[in-house]
Amino acid sequence: MRLFGDPASSAALPTAAERIRSILAAAHSMTVITDGLRSEVRHLDGGDPMGRLHLHPAEPGGHAEHRPAIRLEFTDVAPTPVRDRVRARVTVLGWLLTPYSDLSAESGAESTCMEFERAELETAEGMAYVGLEELDEAGPDPLAAYEAGMLTHLLDDHHDLVTLLLRLVQPQPTAAVVRALPLAMDRYGITLRLEERRGHRDVRLPFPSTLDDVEQSGAQIQALFSAARRRSHRNTLPA
Repeated sequence: MRLFGDPASSAALPTAAERIRSILAAAHSMTVITDGLRSEVRHLDGGDPMGRLHLHPAEPGGHAEHRPAIRLEFTDVAPTPVRDRVRARVTVLGWLLTPYSDLSAESGAESTCMEFERAELETAEGMAYVGLEELDEAGPDPLAAYEAGMLTHLLDDHHDLVTLLLRLVQPQPTAAVVRALPLAMDRYGITLRLEERRGHRDVRLPFPSTLDDVEQSGAQIQALFSAARRRSHRNTLPA
């Protein structure tokens, strides 16, 4: 589907590493599997666990394999009530260099060190694998910690504007679409989920400019609304 402002259908997207860092930055819970035990950490409070988890490159020769393996699992769930709310799953794999300690923000425990093997990002588009250097160089999206509140506010208080944004989708959605909901927002744009009687599809509306800070989001979102209003006015002019 061709997207507004992007005739080549290649609207900018976060890289896999950026997506992983953003999911970790906004995480409120995770699953830890080590020494054959599975535990749920439910009090991350949106604090990036990377701040308490020190990742080290793998040692040559595979010596880390003799240490306890650790697996961290994160689930990225859409904050709005769309169908199939799981947007992505992230897994961080490696080996423990220090005893595992609870990574929740309120635990007050010592940091955990692990030898990094790889990070995995699973989405509807498939699986991506990210190395430590790429993960270190990437940063979380500036909207990551605010996205959930922004999307729910848009849906709960300005649902008419969500409908307005459909004017930017080309070709225009057909009567098969029974509901449109905001699915995601990042520095590059907004993604809407168009739910049909059978199945759904996602469309991406790029911002006019890439965001560097959350403070810039209001102007960029308003720019999309203004473009949608102009498109609406053109569609009502006599031929």
